[in-house]
Amino acid sequence: MLFTFTTDNGVFSKTGIDYGSEVLLKSVCREPIEGKVLDMGCGYGTLGVVIQKLNPSCSVVSVDVNPRAVELTGINSQQNGLDLNAFVSDGFESVEGTFDHIVSNPPIRAGKKVIYKMFEDAYMHLNEGGLFTIVIRKQQGAESAVKKLNEIFNNCEVIDRDKGYWILQSSKLTG
Repeated sequence: MLFTFTTDNGVFSKTGIDYGSEVLLKSVCREPIEGKVLDMGCGYGTLGVVIQKLNPSCSVVSVDVNPRAVELTGINSQQNGLDLNAFVSDGFESVEGTFDHIVSNPPIRAGKKVIYKMFEDAYMHLNEGGLFTIVIRKQQGAESAVKKLNEIFNNCEVIDRDKGYWILQSSKLTG
């Protein structure tokens, strides 16, 4: 399947999909995705657009702190024959409701304080049994992220590794 994306200055990886997001997409799209999906820190919409296009029965919401990124997500959604719900949110600040799956290529350079708050907020915005899946490079803190996710979710699995990129997945346990 072919996807077309418009990018611009001021958005992450404007010259094309970054390798970490590519590895993340390959991992999460191995199995069908159903229910409500949140693309946290959507950039110009790559994760949300591809997930929605490959899984038409799911409902994707895409958010980013950058208004231009959200605008581009809307453009890219339309270019690829979709109508994603995309809006500006500083982390989970403007996000309402709960989701069955949250995916993110988190802004590592924002620091652990920001990233770990995002992990905690993700837990609060997941349905029971929901999945939180992220990509982090080993040298940018993947091992400490595994520890933090284990603290929050009581589980974290490295579901894929490729060229130093780790795909981490935690589930919100029932009960």
